[in-house]
Amino acid sequence: MEHEIWFTALLNKLLAGVVTPILVAAGDAPANPAHPIPNYGAMEFLAFLLLVGGALILRGQLSVETPGKFQQMMEMVVQFLQNMASEIIEHGSNRYVPLLGSLGLFILISNVLGLIPTLETPTGAIQVTLGCAVATFLYYNYQGVRHHGVLGYLKTFWGPIWWLGPLLFFVEVSSNLFRLLSLSVRLYANMFVGKLLEQVFAALAASMVAAELPVLRVFGQLVAITAPAAMMGLHLFVSFIQAYIFILLPAVYISLSVADEH
Repeated sequence: MEHEIWFTALLNKLLAGVVTPILVAAGDAPANPAHPIPNYGAMEFLAFLLLVGGALILRGQLSVETPGKFQQMMEMVVQFLQNMASEIIEHGSNRYVPLLGSLGLFILISNVLGLIPTLETPTGAIQVTLGCAVATFLYYNYQGVRHHGVLGYLKTFWGPIWWLGPLLFFVEVSSNLFRLLSLSVRLYANMFVGKLLEQVFAALAASMVAAELPVLRVFGQLVAITAPAAMMGLHLFVSFIQAYIFILLPAVYISLSVADEH
């Protein structure tokens, strides 16, 4: 059983009476009815609260004449997303910016939560990244159906050469489904490995400090001092890169789903 962090314990204390019956009704009864919410679920909820709280703060501070630093920063983020979407999706790209922005900010916040003491990175759990991938998958396929119609969207998988249609349809559908695996595993693996490396270096430093040789003890102390800072810097860098990739790929998928020709 995983160690329950303080925020998870708080949510379970407040919401266990509501969450457990819902899970039981859905056929997924928790192993411990008093603690149905796992750490990754609690961290997802915290990321959601931070995202909504930031939006409410921004809304209350909006100003055309004297924009604050937070507003200026978010305007830069929106401008970046609009430019990226216009380059990839082109016509009507601004329609998709809210989804890309919300998804990117949620993943970025989730990625960096693990840098805060006593908290964890929810994107280090496959359940979280798969959930984001499923939401993305449903969204861009819906946009394809919305743009082409059901039969028109299915026809885009068939290709222009009718006699190659059955083969191309199978390949395109398989490729479309594979995007779920690609999106979810890429993010999960990067964040999980980062956490694993932190644990490995911590264990290595502890073993060196406990060694009999003075040289090893000194080297272990140096590792114990420098490794956490290096790992935190790497974690932060990977967090931004993976959040960017997770909005870049959906933008590409949207452009393919709404394109008039494949």
